[in-house]
Amino acid sequence: MPSTIDWPVKARELHSHHFDSTIWNDFRFRDDDIIIATYGKAGTSWTQQMIAQMMFGGDPELAVAEMSPWLDLRVPPKQVKLPEVEAQTHRRFMKTHLPVDALVFSPQAKYIYIGRDGRDVVWSLYNHHANANDLWYDALNNTPGRVGPPIERPPEDIRQYWQDWMDKDGFPFWSFWENVRSWWAIRDLPNVMMIHFTDLKRDMPGEMRKIAAFLDIEIDETRWDTIVEYCTFDWMKANATKSVPLGGAFWDAGAEVFINKGVNGRWKDTLTAEDNARYEAMARSELGDACAQWLQTGQRA
Repeated sequence: MPSTIDWPVKARELHSHHFDSTIWNDFRFRDDDIIIATYGKAGTSWTQQMIAQMMFGGDPELAVAEMSPWLDLRVPPKQVKLPEVEAQTHRRFMKTHLPVDALVFSPQAKYIYIGRDGRDVVWSLYNHHANANDLWYDALNNTPGRVGPPIERPPEDIRQYWQDWMDKDGFPFWSFWENVRSWWAIRDLPNVMMIHFTDLKRDMPGEMRKIAAFLDIEIDETRWDTIVEYCTFDWMKANATKSVPLGGAFWDAGAEVFINKGVNGRWKDTLTAEDNARYEAMARSELGDACAQWLQTGQRA
């Protein structure tokens, strides 16, 4: 890769009930590492599943959630997580929900960012948050080292949840706009690939082929149909304990709740025309027209 590229440089740390960005300062990259990035609830687990199944030739027993940790989640602490990741002998693929300027960025690693309309993100977030059990709150709020306020239980009204998320930019999680904006800004780097949830829904096998080409994964063509089957939402939901952290222990209804529906547009029955106009105007203001269009549709101007 040309040495004249202006690679991203870490500019800050992010700490919260979820984040400990300092883990990246001590992480030792390998040249073939894969980093899967999203704001959250935008197809992260789905993309992890695709990459794992393509790398390993379609294996129904892969414990993808264990193989591909959320590195900057502060639970378990980095003193536990880093040695586990360092001990991995397969090609590593990890996820992050940080904006670019809170990461240590490797010119050799490959980065995949998945975008999804913020309204769809919120509806999936609400399912995730509203179904979490006491273990989830205890882990996030009471594991030593938390910076900032605890995460509280969500309101019963999903529209109120939406309004809080809009009014306080990602509340009670983290900023949505800066996350999307930071990854869009580096979309043209040679080791960054931008994909969209809508495209994964429209043509999953085709998008998987593009991901494999970007990551230099050689596909076992004799296993392709099986690989694709193991990446469908139906299969993942039926086998959710392998794709969900701790096998779904943080949700009383089990890992299937984490996988949820994998559909877009559920907000259309709840949000008003005024709500939608406000969101779309804010997206254009925060992201610019081109990024806002991509985030909503997956299409680049």
